[in-house]
This record gives sequence, C-alpha cells and structure tokens, in this order.
Amino acid sequence: MPSEDETLTIRQVAERLVKAHPQLDVGLVRDSVQTAFEELRYARVRTYLPVLMERRARDLLSSGEGTDPDT
Repeated sequence: MPSEDETLTIRQVAERLVKAHPQLDVGLVRDSVQTAFEELRYARVRTYLPVLMERRARDLLSSGEGTDPDT
C-alpha cells in the first residue's frame, strides 16, 4: 500500500496528465499512473519518481497498455 506521500504523488501525476489530455478517460489515466507507480515503486532514488511515473504513464497511454485486459 502506498504511503501518504506516494498517494499524493500518484494523484498529482494523474491530475497533470488529465489536464494535458482531456480527451482521455480519467479512469484510464489513473490506471496508467497506478501501473507506472507499481513498476517503479521499489526504485532506490525517489527524487525523480514523479517524472519517471509521468513518462511511463504517457507511454502506457499511447500504446494502449493502460487498460486492464480482463475488462
């Protein structure tokens, strides 16, 4: 479970991406950011985590991988 700081970071990254891409579904953006966080959650250096999460989420959104294949 993410810490309070991590939860805030996830929310802020998602909000930036929603503002940058208003045509995308909000849930899809949030899922992509959450996936990006899960992939990077054990990174040793936390300073650049928000930037890396945002880049990874953008990659997921552009490739269509941000969706859950079971839905």
